[in-house]
Amino acid sequence: MVNVLALSGSLRRASINSALLRAAARIARPPLRITVFGSLGVLPLFNPDLEESLPEPVAVLRRAIGAADALMIASPEYAHGVSGPMKNALDWLVSDEGFVAKPVALLNASPRAHHAHDALLETLNTMSARVLREACVVLPLLGSGLDEERMTRDAATVEAIRGALGHLQAALAQGAAAGPAFPV
Repeated sequence: MVNVLALSGSLRRASINSALLRAAARIARPPLRITVFGSLGVLPLFNPDLEESLPEPVAVLRRAIGAADALMIASPEYAHGVSGPMKNALDWLVSDEGFVAKPVALLNASPRAHHAHDALLETLNTMSARVLREACVVLPLLGSGLDEERMTRDAATVEAIRGALGHLQAALAQGAAAGPAFPV
């Protein structure tokens, strides 16, 4: 089984990004298993003074990251940047060895959110993640009226998600065959 941990950068109950990740989890087929992480909203604000005695929500996130074979991230854009919850979570992961060289796929629910997408790429590369560019996809979901259920039935959305998942699975299989992966 290939375990993928999905992180949504939105705290909104009706978040299109969270719905997209849940839809991807429903569309995924073995050996992929996608688990959507609860909520980044439970994490305290990043404070390096707390690194020696991690708050439990941070420890939970780090354990989940360590247990995952790959990450899938979907985050909205706010004021041309990454959402606060996503940036806070990434700040907590900067010193986490379990994050280094972790394969990552980005799902972007809005073509207009290119600033956040680019900022996420920059941050992830700086953190030594292994961004799988072929597994990153931009979907025009914002304003489409598609909720999670409709995403799982919309042919274009399902095809785009399956394409991203196929690239993710292929990259993981290739990485496993080649040995340890290093960021590019």
